[in-house]
Amino acid sequence: MQGVGDLEPLDGELGRLYDAIENPRAGRSELPILRGAELRAYMDEVRGRTLQVLEGVELADGDDPMLRDGFIYEMLIAHEHQHNETMLQALQMIDGYAPPIVDPGPSAEPVSPGPEMIEIPAGTYAIGAAPDGFAYDNERPRHEVDLDAFLLDRIPVSNRAFADFVAETGSEPPMYWEGDGEGGWITTVYGRHEAIDPDLPVVHVDHGQAKAFAAWAGKRLPSELEWEAAAAGADRERANLDHLAFGTAPAGAYADAASDHGAVQMLGDVWEWTDSTLDGYPGFSAFPYREYSEVFFADAYPVLRGGSWATRRNVIRTSFRNWDLAERRQIFAGVRCARDV
Repeated sequence: MQGVGDLEPLDGELGRLYDAIENPRAGRSELPILRGAELRAYMDEVRGRTLQVLEGVELADGDDPMLRDGFIYEMLIAHEHQHNETMLQALQMIDGYAPPIVDPGPSAEPVSPGPEMIEIPAGTYAIGAAPDGFAYDNERPRHEVDLDAFLLDRIPVSNRAFADFVAETGSEPPMYWEGDGEGGWITTVYGRHEAIDPDLPVVHVDHGQAKAFAAWAGKRLPSELEWEAAAAGADRERANLDHLAFGTAPAGAYADAASDHGAVQMLGDVWEWTDSTLDGYPGFSAFPYREYSEVFFADAYPVLRGGSWATRRNVIRTSFRNWDLAERRQIFAGVRCARDV
């Protein structure tokens, strides 16, 4: 926004302190960052300057790609909304945290029966975001891929299924699971001790756990290309998003908003690990800066798809590519399996 408005930064040192590449997570708590009233005052001033710049710029068909169609403003909003989810990941670690309001709607959504797996036929599929409208650089360019036929779980893997896997294999349970002393499990999210609901999608599993579960079930994780092909037609307006439910809907809910191929809950509830790692699509071009995506093109970052209950509705789309380190479990990630035909 400084570049767009030709403004000097309010505090030149803060940019260095808030640089996520320069400052690893482990040491950020020791940085002399703004806090309390000083932080809120700074945020108010930045927001005021941002709105002031907005009043004087041309967002239609100008030459500056940062301004065209309001890209930079939509990016700022989307980025802030993505941090809402990051903050919720931290809040779940706080003993006694009580959400100020909880939307009961998603937990009350009815579950619709259906087959264990659905078939996605072989064919040519369009992958990535269309040229028009907001999307991140890693979602473009849109291109076609040829896929063999495959099977995909109709619904995300449930707590019940994952508990069976843990019991049979002795594998590590998801984060925030503790044994209840009688062969069952309780969740300790927010410091509570409540019985695990077996009918909810499993959450807080890392990539290794997701892959191990899939192998135990005689399946595999889908590639992200398979996932996107199967998700075509999923409706984000009928999905558990926007974080107000503070938890997942039952596995099998929202069947009235299934994808074109019949997959349920492809958007919302839990991020789904894929067997792909982040890389650029053919013809990838970094925008608006290389550090947004390109520096993460590596085998260390498996791709997650679909969003979670904590994801804001305006952020998610079937082409949206999330990524994280394979060992991360505090994120709201679950599992959906695939199998060759």
